[in-house]
Amino acid sequence: MRSYHLSFKQQLPISVTEAWDFFSSPMNLARITPKEMAFTVTSDPALLETMYAGMIITYKVSPLLGIKINWMTEITQVEEEQYFIDEQRFGPYKFWHHQHHFKAIAGGTEMSDILTYGLPMGILGNIANSVFVANKLQQIFNFRKQKVVELFGDYPVR
Repeated sequence: MRSYHLSFKQQLPISVTEAWDFFSSPMNLARITPKEMAFTVTSDPALLETMYAGMIITYKVSPLLGIKINWMTEITQVEEEQYFIDEQRFGPYKFWHHQHHFKAIAGGTEMSDILTYGLPMGILGNIANSVFVANKLQQIFNFRKQKVVELFGDYPVR
């Protein structure tokens, strides 16, 4: 299986605590995901109040042609206000490992995402990544970046 890597950084004009509180809540994911993906958390919200290692989160998502699929991730590591890692247990990818890092900077927080993923179907998965998947993931993170600016404001250029 071939693996792919994407990374993203964004500076936010909010404290690490505020950033952590927002991004560590699975219930906020739909707010920063493109509407056409019809992303919904299907886990009981009462079970998602505080993130912890071992937390299982289930979703429905439509990544392609409006077809809804089930997706399950597990939060495998958490260091409060520093990082958390989610890994797919089942869903559209053969492998999904997503690191979310938070670091205090002057006037706010730097948030970094490191995504490593693999696709099923061998050579067909490789072609799908080249033609569609990598671009779609880039679009999702670009959308997320813009939504975060709308929610929290733009980090001032220093």
